[in-house]
Formats: sequence, C-alpha cells, structure tokens
Amino acid sequence: MGAKSQLHRVIEGTDTRVGRAFDWIVLALIVYSIITLTIDTLPGLSETTREFLWVSEIVVTLLFTTEYALRVYIAERKRNYIFSFWGIIDILAISPFYITLVLGLGGVDLRATRAFRLLRILRLLKIGRYNKAIDRFHRAFQIAREEMVLYLFLTVILLYVSATGIYYFENPAQPEVFKSIIHSLWWALATLTTVGYGDVYPITFGGRLFTFFVLMVGLGIVAVPAGLVASALSQARREELDGSQSN
Repeated sequence: MGAKSQLHRVIEGTDTRVGRAFDWIVLALIVYSIITLTIDTLPGLSETTREFLWVSEIVVTLLFTTEYALRVYIAERKRNYIFSFWGIIDILAISPFYITLVLGLGGVDLRATRAFRLLRILRLLKIGRYNKAIDRFHRAFQIAREEMVLYLFLTVILLYVSATGIYYFENPAQPEVFKSIIHSLWWALATLTTVGYGDVYPITFGGRLFTFFVLMVGLGIVAVPAGLVASALSQARREELDGSQSN
C-alpha cells in the first residue's frame, strides 16, 4: 500500500482505529479553537492571556492548514474537493489568519465558520440518515452552483445600479448622507435585501419612486436563492431515490 493510500485511510477512513482517532483529534481542535476564539473577545484580558491565545491560534491554524493540504493531496478530484461544501468551509477556517498576517487586514473574522466543521461528527458517529442529508446538500450545491454564481453576479450589478441611482436622486437633497456612490452602497444593500434599517432613506419624490422599484426587485432577490436550493434539494433526493431503486 502506497503512502497516499495510507494517508487516505487515516484522513477519510472512519472504519479504522487510526482514522477515527484522527477525526476525533480534528474535532477536539475545532472545539478548542472555538473556545479560544470566544475567550479572545472578552474585555480586560491580560497581556499574557492574549499572547497565549495568539500563539494558540498560530499552532491551531498551522495544524488545520496541514490537514487541508493533506485532504487536497489525497483527493482523487482535487478541484471537486476544493469547491465542495467541506473544502470551502475548510479554507474559510484558515484564510482569515493568513489575510491578517500577510496584508495586515482585520475585517470580518471568519474563524467562527470552523463550527460548521463539527458536522463531521455525524460522519464519525456513522449516523446514516444525517450523512445522506449532508450528501444531498452537497449534491444540491453542485446542481445549483452555476445558477448561484450567475445570481450573485447579477446581485452585485443590481447593487451597484441601485447605489448609483439613489445617489443621483438624493445627493442634491442630502449631500451629507449620500456623499458618493460608495456611501450609497449601504442604502442599496439594506434596501435590496429588504432589511430597511431606516437609518438612511430618500426624501425626494424621485428617490422614493426609485426605492419602490428597488424594493420590488429586492423581493425577488430574497426569494431566488431559496427557490434554487429547494429545487436542487428536490432533484438530489430524486437522484438518490432513483439510485436506490436501480440497486
């Protein structure tokens, strides 16, 4: 048995003692990293504690990076794994550390996405019905992937068009609120997603009329992803039933 096959048995094999041990170690690291991330947000921590948490984060991230690299290495179709649900979650769990380290950017901390990796415990415990449900979500993502990419692309365009439109309507009346198209993006985001915080709103007739049309478009934007996912899940379930019947 080659080295790659042995690695595959360790990393992906839940039917061997070493494979189960590997999975439990990874799960323990995930829980530990979630706990340390939560503690790190507490105010009034001492410098010693913060240094310990920082060193701990470096070690955990390096271990997760090694695990991710090994999973890519043993994958028969590397691209499929990289762009799969698990692959995206795995890369989101480690990328913020490197972005902060290399570019010096803080931004939104995505380390909390490591919590999604706890779903691997269902596979480890061999809870079959949940494994099938996760597989259906994975298959649904593959089915609707192209539609979702197109949807996101169109959403970005609509977001920019909305920000541009409201800027030209409202800037003369509210120059301090709608200072630029960039400043108007917050209004466009809140309106297109139908959240409507109310902190920024139009006061001109043209701006209000434009807002009405943006809201109508926003209702469709909210509904489209749910429809795509529901349709893809239905297709994934049909494929599963057809496959079980053929066997």
